[in-house]
Amino acid sequence: MSVSLSYKSQGAAGSPIVILHGLLGSSSNWRSIARRLAERHRVFALDLPNHGESPHVDTMSYPAMAKDVAAFLDDQQLASATLIGHSMGGKIAMRLALDRPERVERLVVVDIAPTVSHHDHLPWLQAMETLDLGRVSRRADADSLLSQAIPDPAMRQFLLQNLVGSADGFEWRVNLAAIANSLPALLDFPLDAATEAFGGPALFLRGAQSDYVLEQDAAVIRALFPRADIVTIEGAGHWVHAEQPARFLAALGEA
Repeated sequence: MSVSLSYKSQGAAGSPIVILHGLLGSSSNWRSIARRLAERHRVFALDLPNHGESPHVDTMSYPAMAKDVAAFLDDQQLASATLIGHSMGGKIAMRLALDRPERVERLVVVDIAPTVSHHDHLPWLQAMETLDLGRVSRRADADSLLSQAIPDPAMRQFLLQNLVGSADGFEWRVNLAAIANSLPALLDFPLDAATEAFGGPALFLRGAQSDYVLEQDAAVIRALFPRADIVTIEGAGHWVHAEQPARFLAALGEA
């Protein structure tokens, strides 16, 4: 059974765009980009399972989450849409394009490849899960408590977007335990022998300062997505859309 995904929408007209965020992100990470795209498109920024305001589930997999996105398209009466997916969201977008190509008008994948990822997110999850929320009376407290385990201030600020106020103080809105348990599946990108290439237009954007998409990944990308353009965005790391929004929009043809 598919999960009914929370979302934010902008724009009343134009071709539809569906945005899928990355691991430990949410639709809010895409607010400014969605606002720009909504000038010419009907834009939907989704919260994926166990993230944002979407329901919590016990396990996560790309085939299941691709079905969740397809169900969302059904709910919105969209025969197809442009999919923009970052990192984990990019793998979901690729999975849907391969499984249900008729639902994907254009595929845009941001800084991820259809391969096994080798980045270790478990320390972040463990630091968040072991944070003593009883010692947190304001967000700055959590930032200070996480600083030893997560030295990068920008990364802490990104993760702390998931910390929300509650009647008892603060709580994580992401399902940390389920995400940690599902991490091997989220790092993987399983394919079977029957998988056929996606024949539609595809754009792969990689950050010049990121190591999520390697040179050798180009052959795998083009085997599965033969119409793919692979574009490197200078001055960007993994969060291409946040670090270089103008170049990101220009690469999309939306500047």
